[in-house]
Amino acid sequence: MLSRLLKDHQTKQQIRKDLQETKRKEAVSAASNFTHALVDHLNVRVAQAYLNQKKLDSEAKQLHVNASQFAKQTFQWLQLIENFNQSLKELGDVENWSQSIESDMRTISTSLECAYKSTGE
Repeated sequence: MLSRLLKDHQTKQQIRKDLQETKRKEAVSAASNFTHALVDHLNVRVAQAYLNQKKLDSEAKQLHVNASQFAKQTFQWLQLIENFNQSLKELGDVENWSQSIESDMRTISTSLECAYKSTGE
């Protein structure tokens, strides 16, 4: 009878150990599944952030290119305006020069007329 009780006790303990091992395996599997799901969820968000950063970098490069082109074009416009202003100044100088020559020619013409009248009288 004692051996039977011992055998029953050992059998019950083995069943409990098997049940406990099964539950432990289920818990490990559930924790592993949870960890994988959590990592996958985080990876999706990290991947989205990476794609967004990549798009931002691309747009920043394009903005830099556009800004450089705009600066170059603005510099060309400024040079064109400066050349135009210089041409206007030169035209003003030519006009002033021609007026001076015209005035000098009138003075010379008047002097010659006076000299001719005084010698002719």
